[in-house]
Amino acid sequence: MIVVTGATGNVGRELVPLLAGADEEVVAVSRRPRLADLPAGVRHARADLADAASLRPVLDGADALFVVLGGELNSHGESPRTLLDEVAAAGVKRVVLLSSQINSTRPHAPSHTRLREFEDAVRTSGADFTVLRPAGFASNAFAWAESVRARRTVFAPFGEVALPVVDPADIAEVAAAALREDGHAGRTYELTGPEAISPRRQAAVIAEALGEDIAFVELSREEAHAHLARFMPEEVVDGTLDILGLPLPAEQTVAADVRHVLRRPARPFAAWVARNLAAFR
Repeated sequence: MIVVTGATGNVGRELVPLLAGADEEVVAVSRRPRLADLPAGVRHARADLADAASLRPVLDGADALFVVLGGELNSHGESPRTLLDEVAAAGVKRVVLLSSQINSTRPHAPSHTRLREFEDAVRTSGADFTVLRPAGFASNAFAWAESVRARRTVFAPFGEVALPVVDPADIAEVAAAALREDGHAGRTYELTGPEAISPRRQAAVIAEALGEDIAFVELSREEAHAHLARFMPEEVVDGTLDILGLPLPAEQTVAADVRHVLRRPARPFAAWVARNLAAFR
């Protein structure tokens, strides 16, 4: 049995049907009381990583666990050891943690201190572990959907700065491999897309898919900061803008791990747009 936390997130919603389609017994975990449109045979369980004890009945009989932090869990909460103690007590053999590229490129970034603590806890848990460190998600472009629908305009900072954004579907496929197959224990995978692509070019890809013109309006760092500060902690805002505007060479480099694990190239941004075009119509 494989337990997937964060089942409603960008990666979880791709991972659950992948595992179910491979005839795995899957438990999809969320904080919501119910989940709609789960694949046949997938069981939903309501639990919260902020309360590790709530996972105790969910983990009963589990062989593998996918861990993804969300929202406030990235900044505070129970000790990661508390969760991993529950995992060990349940006899879970494999743990796959969704981490971040920042933990390799900027290992002292204050915005990701807690995620580094989870990495440390997973590595010393006694389970076979795999850590996934993706770059920025292609799905971050959902932030433009409303302005594209209403005004056929994308508002974003650093229009010419290119980064190799990764499709969450590729992250999910790598996670599925690590959860189901031997050979991934003790590995840390850096996950990127197949090419670095700028916000301006991303807007052009969306326009091409829609068959309509889309204007690109470049925000200043100050304007972008004010927008992000509405829903991000201050240290996360500054760290995010540093990466978007002043990326390190490693953050602009295409990694080989998606190709290595999946034996095919990573999906381009255009493939993500094609699957999610309805959001921008």
